[in-house]
Amino acid sequence: MKAERIDHLLALHAWVARNDQNWSGNEAGEAGVRELRARLESHPPNSNQGGTHPGAANEPSRALLVTTRARVPRRSLSRGELSTSPTALRKSGGCPQGVGSVRERRSTDTTRARATAERACVTDSHGVPGASINSGRCRFRARSGLPGLSEERPDLGKSTNRRDYVRVARLPSGTVTFLFTDIEGSTQLLHKLGRRYNEALAEHRRVLREAFTRHRGIEVDTQGDAFFVAFTRPEDALAAATHAQQALNDGPIRVRMGVHTGEPVVTDEGYVGIDVHRGARIAAAGHGGQVLLSQTTCELLGGDVELRDLGEHRLKDFAEPVWIFQLGSSRFPPLKTISNTNLPRPVSSFVGRDRELAEVASLLRAGARMVTLSGPGGSGKTRLAIETAAELVPKFPNGVFWVGLAPLRDAGLVLELAAQVLGAKGGLAEHIGERELLLLLDNFEQVVEAAPELSTLLSICPNLYLLVTSRELLRISGEVEYPVPPLASNEAVELFCARSHLESEETINELCRRLDDLPLAVELAAARTRVLSPAQILDRVGQRLDLLKGGRDAEARQQTLRATIEWSFELLSLGEQQLFARLSVFVGGCALEAAEAVCEADLDTLQSLVEKSLLRHTKDRFWMLETIREYASERLEDSSEAEGLHARHAEFFRALAVSANVRLTCSEQSPELLTGELDNLRAAMTWAASMRHHELALRIATALEMFWIYTNPGEAVRWIQTLLEDADVVSPELRADAFSVCGSTANPAGDDVLAERMYEQSLAIYEAIDDRGGMADLLMRLGHSALYRDDLDRAQTLATRSLEMCRNGAYPATEALSLGLLGETECRLGDEDRGMDLIAQSADLAGQTGFKWQRTRMLRRLADRALEHGDVIEAASLVQESLRLSHELGDRISVVFALARLSRLAAEEGQDQRAGRLWGAVEAEEENGALGAWYGERERFAPAILAHASPKFERGRAEGRVLSLEAAVREALTT
Repeated sequence: MKAERIDHLLALHAWVARNDQNWSGNEAGEAGVRELRARLESHPPNSNQGGTHPGAANEPSRALLVTTRARVPRRSLSRGELSTSPTALRKSGGCPQGVGSVRERRSTDTTRARATAERACVTDSHGVPGASINSGRCRFRARSGLPGLSEERPDLGKSTNRRDYVRVARLPSGTVTFLFTDIEGSTQLLHKLGRRYNEALAEHRRVLREAFTRHRGIEVDTQGDAFFVAFTRPEDALAAATHAQQALNDGPIRVRMGVHTGEPVVTDEGYVGIDVHRGARIAAAGHGGQVLLSQTTCELLGGDVELRDLGEHRLKDFAEPVWIFQLGSSRFPPLKTISNTNLPRPVSSFVGRDRELAEVASLLRAGARMVTLSGPGGSGKTRLAIETAAELVPKFPNGVFWVGLAPLRDAGLVLELAAQVLGAKGGLAEHIGERELLLLLDNFEQVVEAAPELSTLLSICPNLYLLVTSRELLRISGEVEYPVPPLASNEAVELFCARSHLESEETINELCRRLDDLPLAVELAAARTRVLSPAQILDRVGQRLDLLKGGRDAEARQQTLRATIEWSFELLSLGEQQLFARLSVFVGGCALEAAEAVCEADLDTLQSLVEKSLLRHTKDRFWMLETIREYASERLEDSSEAEGLHARHAEFFRALAVSANVRLTCSEQSPELLTGELDNLRAAMTWAASMRHHELALRIATALEMFWIYTNPGEAVRWIQTLLEDADVVSPELRADAFSVCGSTANPAGDDVLAERMYEQSLAIYEAIDDRGGMADLLMRLGHSALYRDDLDRAQTLATRSLEMCRNGAYPATEALSLGLLGETECRLGDEDRGMDLIAQSADLAGQTGFKWQRTRMLRRLADRALEHGDVIEAASLVQESLRLSHELGDRISVVFALARLSRLAAEEGQDQRAGRLWGAVEAEEENGALGAWYGERERFAPAILAHASPKFERGRAEGRVLSLEAAVREALTT
């Protein structure tokens, strides 16, 4: 032995003696120490030609054990073998490749190791510090990572024989557990940390190597921020991974780890075989802080290890899926594999739908094995399904797979296509078997005949779940329908702004509303903002079917709204197409009776259109999204049925208006018959006027007298005045009636002058045709007009004349109204007792004859009198009855009057928060407009109520402003 090499042996001997306890439990290290001591005994210190080496007592900082120059033949990998070269690992995304397929990148460590190997030869390491693995070209090194030793090699001088080269270290063989590590997001981290990245990287290496050493790991390879370590036991690999993750937990670096156990081949190149490849792929699928394990590793572990089953995953270059587990129960995003899902990854962001996403996922989690997302084209079914399926990937260990059916027309190919997607070699049912997986069948409507095959598949495969998107229900056993609604208003605005990069504003809110908040329509409109402002798009929204177009990458059936709806229309039978077009005559939908009477609809065809998502059915009404109705209306107008259908529609709603008995002097009124029909009534009047059927339009308008007063009296005034001006020939009775109704709606609309003028014209006609009932009614109406302008003597005279004409019960409703008018007039003239007695008579007569509207007015007046006399309990009882009746009638104005009175009563009783809530509800309803007479009476209540303002009142006021009118009424009636 050369003297300088013996010097290193002596120094190393001294270091081992001082650090002997560090080898305890390390089998490879103990074996190395025993061999070292045996060799030192054969070369005692006095054999050193230079005597005892002076540095023997010092700890060596760079030590290599050199004992032989055995010649090991170089060897290259054959094509197809897998190399563990660091360059190969890095270039394949963390996985080794065939040697012939890569060009090596030399790191500083690799270059330094090669230079050292040319100057010295090393022996088998068995874990001895600094031993290098011979790859034939010094491609990587194996280190035990012993404490106190540097990675650097000393310059020992040139070898005396240039043919000397490194022997392969004795790596673990047989069953070996590999641990691969890699930093997540290293490039972003480099940008974030800047110069501090080198320090963080060095600390990361130190922590990992300490963990590997402590748990008997042999570092097979490292490059950059990735490590490849071998262990003889899987428990040690997991302990090292746990130790390392805990140590890195508080630092800036997050490391993903993969553990796999196999039986690799040890060659001159190190480890070779598919197990190396598999372990690296498993590691690459994880996230920072996550430790993944193969099934092979898990099967060798004891039962006390907490593992989470992540299911089967397909890894790149592997034909069969790999079952992957996670160490611990922490939650991470889905694995980055191409394995248990082939779900499309949409380019655009997913906006809104939080509620829908949670509901659909909940259905599947709760055990619904077949959920169908139904809805019209453009409603966002596919995107919601994809996002839901992505959310459920962890639930299905055998995968979540998307099967796109849009191009398919042959129902017999559905299962065949699904089998291809799953890679089934035999039949689909045989392949699925008992696997727990979810199939997303997208766009099923054109192959709906295949639905029974899905039912059979579900019965054979007990753990199979199906999520289907279709414009038509499949109607098979076990199907759970989830109708996909349009976006919520705020979500539609958010979507428009996200796609157009514009700030939210009122025009955008209105535009989205006019587009039915339909996701496709909103996205197509946003695309138009490159050339049109939102206001310009809104002006053109009537042309939406052709105005709104998608990009070149959109599917043909979604290039325009027209194409989207035509896709569904063409799938209908001729009978369905005809009814679809006819139903467009309704605006705002219709009841079943209307569809049958106007469109000759049959229940089966209606149901079919509902199931095909072209028609909707909610709360006993059939209706269409306006976008779809526009297309259906085009089809109707192009047919020969249009005029006749519009005529039947107008006549149907005239008859409905008359049957509701919502005239001022009608006792048994049924305003509920008109609920939801205002748009249809308007459409009927509009069509009749456009066709110069003015008498038909006027009969509809006048029949709605109290309906207008309850809802929007100003609109009635505009309708009747316009129709009277345009009318050519109208019967005297109808003209007189129209003038009368125009006056009765002008009063609550706040135009008393117009009301009196209309009444006078109406009375003149009734007198001319000697209609006593009409005269009694108009005398009463004119009396109210006189009262409103404080002409009390005239009001008294007119009320008395009206009552005289109503004696003997000929006109009870007019009599109740005249009694109330006379009573109020007497009160103002100073005879309060007689006046209140007349008002009480009016209330009683109205109650007896079912004249709810008049009774509510009289009850409120009686409540005011009770409050003036300090009887708060009686006053509250009277107002609550008035409120109940007004709510039954749908009379918003009377409801507001009642709520204001109850607010005042609560304030008088010191119930500040209740008073505030009710007054806040009144203020909220004021913002909805059209409260007519209330605005003139408001000041009777506001000062008295606001005089009691307090912190409690203001809190209640804020709460009341967010209450709906319905909720405010319920609260007022129950407390």
